Amino acid sequence: MAVSTKDIRNVVFISHSGAGKTTLVENLLFAGGTIPKKGSVDAGTTVSDYSNDEKERKNSINLSAACYEKDGIKANLLDSPGFLDYMGDVVAAINAADAAVLLIDAVSGIETGTTKFWKTVQALGLPGVIVINKNDKDNADFDKVFADVQKRFGKKCVALCYPNGKGSSFTGMANLLTKEGMDALEGAAKDKAASISNDMTEGVAESDDALLEKYLEEGELSEDELNKAFRAGIVSGKIIPVIPAAIEKGIGIDEIMMVIREYLPSPEDRPAPKAEPKGEEEEGTEIVADANGPFSAQVFKTISDPFAGQISIFRVKSGTAKANQSIRNTTVGAQEKFGPLFFMKGKDQVPTESAVAGDIVAVAKLKNTHTGDTLSDDKNAVKFKPIKLPEPAISFSIKPKSRSDEDKISGVLGKLIEEDPTFQSVLDEQTGELVISGMGELHLKTMLARMKERYNVDVEIGTPKVAYKETITSNGDSKYRHKKQSGGAGQFAEVWMRVEPMARGEGFQFVDEVVGGAIPKQLVGSCEKGVLKALKEGAIAGYPVVDVKCIVYDGKTHPVDSKDIAFQIAAAHAFKESCEKAKPALLEPIMNVELTVPEENMGDITGSLSSRRGRVQGMDSEGGMQVVKAQIPLEEMYKYSNELKSLTAGRATYAMSFSHYDPVPSNVAQKIIAESKKGEKEEE
Repeated sequence: MAVSTKDIRNVVFISHSGAGKTTLVENLLFAGGTIPKKGSVDAGTTVSDYSNDEKERKNSINLSAACYEKDGIKANLLDSPGFLDYMGDVVAAINAADAAVLLIDAVSGIETGTTKFWKTVQALGLPGVIVINKNDKDNADFDKVFADVQKRFGKKCVALCYPNGKGSSFTGMANLLTKEGMDALEGAAKDKAASISNDMTEGVAESDDALLEKYLEEGELSEDELNKAFRAGIVSGKIIPVIPAAIEKGIGIDEIMMVIREYLPSPEDRPAPKAEPKGEEEEGTEIVADANGPFSAQVFKTISDPFAGQISIFRVKSGTAKANQSIRNTTVGAQEKFGPLFFMKGKDQVPTESAVAGDIVAVAKLKNTHTGDTLSDDKNAVKFKPIKLPEPAISFSIKPKSRSDEDKISGVLGKLIEEDPTFQSVLDEQTGELVISGMGELHLKTMLARMKERYNVDVEIGTPKVAYKETITSNGDSKYRHKKQSGGAGQFAEVWMRVEPMARGEGFQFVDEVVGGAIPKQLVGSCEKGVLKALKEGAIAGYPVVDVKCIVYDGKTHPVDSKDIAFQIAAAHAFKESCEKAKPALLEPIMNVELTVPEENMGDITGSLSSRRGRVQGMDSEGGMQVVKAQIPLEEMYKYSNELKSLTAGRATYAMSFSHYDPVPSNVAQKIIAESKKGEKEEE
């Protein structure tokens, strides 16, 4: 059927791994008529978890899209991964959605991923629904988890429904808004539901000033008033409904579909996104979700399909996307042309001729388009801010196992990065190593397994070498004479040089203070070339020298034997000798690290940071977790993710970014220098 923007619901499903997202999506697709039979995660037959690695692990690893159309509503369902290692896909999905459904396990309660993902939803201002799942399990406790939800996420979380029974006796629920099913509750459960219902009514009233006034005066509100205010409260983010469920048994599916249909916002209900400012504009233009306006869209997921090639999944922000339409990628400034358009159903494709503003659709084989890029009408070009993805937190060095692997690896890495921009690779010019980086050890091992399975490229992994640097801490002076006579033309050069330290980060400066032509200008240039070569080779441990001013102030020449190469050699030696006299020091990269850890583990964490030469910069409490900001040497961070998992039973996470270079403590520096010299001898 043709769908209009007001009838679209874009919903992202988020949770800590194992809470039931994929099973819920599968049930919704079945109830919505998209699939004739429900698959299961255990059997590897769900629409969402279709890749081999997902079937093997029985967990979502990739963002997956599917949809159903029922009762005049088209619901686009985005099933996101539940591991923090795949946070990039979670962020991308949240950026493409208009509302979020958060699942919480009624037995395990609020877990690390629950808090992290919900924080991202709230930061981007998305309305939400919370589903407390698995109420049919032993030890399930809706009341306890609901109380924790309100404590952690606020009193705006209100119970829309109350469970009838618990554990194996959980059979359904009462709707506290319509009072439907209340008669089935008995005893304490009925009293508890009535109390929560009053709290819910109060919460709804508080979301609207006029309604609150009426409620305070009359003590009650009509069902129609409650319904309208309830939806308005959800759309504005002032109300977050909470629903009990047992998804595997199909309990709660009807209620969740009702909430998606009746209460969640359409693209028209959400604030219009702003394009980036053009020219003299102070603010960008608001892009209204109007199917008749100029076309604009943003790609939020790229898939490398072995048969279809690169698939770009995008959300239409305005206008209508049409098959075979010529458009412009305004992010990279390239012309593109759509081929056939299709809606995603997991790995399957459902062809369509068009997609209106607010809809989610896909196209294959765009030549210059990547995740986060803006596509728009050429005559009304706009550009959206790129999706802000999290920075990688962990790195491995990799080495191809064979020559054929070496030939293929660059192209393969490029394809993997297209699919997952939080996976990165770089050839470290200083260490000569190929280094891959990602969100965690599981993330990197998944990408390496994918590399082997899909592209038959095998690698050895290791810990990357740290890119140390050298500097000086005082002044140094040297005079070096290079003299070579071995038949025929000889070589002669004498260079007088001093070095001085510069401020951290200022790099290198070469100064010519030669007077009276003691060294001709062209040969002073030869001195600079020699010093630049010596900078790369280091003075004490073979690492590049930085933040040094080098002054050549005198020297001697020979009328026949003084030449370019002679002065390069002399200057390089003079530079090294000067640095050795200038109290050289080793510098190491220091990282800004933000750790999110359970409060009960804080003692262990501060102890481990101290043992790793970390300096705590600040602490903050956030939803039952402690956020610790610290600065730690990169060398200490390479093996830290495993220790962090061990200390906190996998509940802690961290993000890391480069801060600055700092001197290495002398006892540590001595070991590094000794290892470097040992390596040089072995190479000889």
